[in-house]
Amino acid sequence: MSEWTLSDLSKKMQGIDFAMLNTRAEGGEIAARPMSNNGDVEYEGDSYYFTWEKSRMVDDIKRDPQVGLSFSGSKGLLGKPPIFIGVEGKAELIRDKAEFEAHWTKELDRWFEDGIDTPGVVMIKVHASRIHYWDGEDDGEIKV
Repeated sequence: MSEWTLSDLSKKMQGIDFAMLNTRAEGGEIAARPMSNNGDVEYEGDSYYFTWEKSRMVDDIKRDPQVGLSFSGSKGLLGKPPIFIGVEGKAELIRDKAEFEAHWTKELDRWFEDGIDTPGVVMIKVHASRIHYWDGEDDGEIKV
């Protein structure tokens, strides 16, 4: 069992863009979908994702803001397995364009053609409460 800090974990996460965002669906099932953090990889316990206000995921978060994120890195060094990270946290739905701008990248224009002014766009902020990581033989937990 290793004891990484949040800063250590952030350095390991620098190259990971996609996560699986897990919510609890209306019937209690777990629903997962891939989400890009849009290169916003300076990880300090908060993750930011953009989606559509009318999505099922947003409905799930409104019902139950407790979510999970699963990250998987690419190949490890010298044949080691990649890093795996599981985040438990609380999702918040943000509709403030000033907040959008702080996390917006040009690549998002592909999905939201009017940028931060696209009608129906919402940002999901996930604030971690507990993080588990596995990196080869190193594993541990960080409470945020």
